[in-house]
Amino acid sequence: MPKIVNHDQRRLELADATWRIIARHGIEGATMREIATEAGFANGALKPYFPTKDDLITFAFGHVFNRTNERIADMSAGLVGLAALRAFCQEVLPLDEDRINEARIVIPFWQKALTDPAKARLHETSMNQWRSALEEHLRLARDRGEVTVATSDDDIVNQLMSMLLGAQIVAAMSPDEHLPAQLSAQLDAYLLLLDPADASATR
Repeated sequence: MPKIVNHDQRRLELADATWRIIARHGIEGATMREIATEAGFANGALKPYFPTKDDLITFAFGHVFNRTNERIADMSAGLVGLAALRAFCQEVLPLDEDRINEARIVIPFWQKALTDPAKARLHETSMNQWRSALEEHLRLARDRGEVTVATSDDDIVNQLMSMLLGAQIVAAMSPDEHLPAQLSAQLDAYLLLLDPADASATR
């Protein structure tokens, strides 16, 4: 009998191989041949799944986004308000080697999205999902009295998104200078400012 091939699983394996190669050799070193070898496939076996390296990078970005969302769902299960907001941010921040490697996939995707409308739309859709989640956590935090600052929710969400995405760039470029403990401390310091009365009480 012919071997049954799980094509969805193969795509995921190729996406994982892509970010491992990029982590080691950078985007220029991530050739289709290197990726195929890393995944244990013959070079020509990639073509039916991803005709070009560009197609593979796009799929890998979606895979990284989904992985992050799965972590967020796991870590925020049962949490509400500010605790859920913090859990969300913690899973986006590059706090371990896997998440730093994921950032190395995201950065070249951003570069390509600057001149590719389809990629730009994919990125915008993904970021809007995150914004909606942050807005909901923030709304519940206000309802619970955990956020009292006068700053608008839109501004807080924009600040958080800038912090999270900026941290991915910084950690990918200079990981030795931006340790996980520092990033976590920066996040906690910012979240503390969302309730000025509580922040004053802790000083």
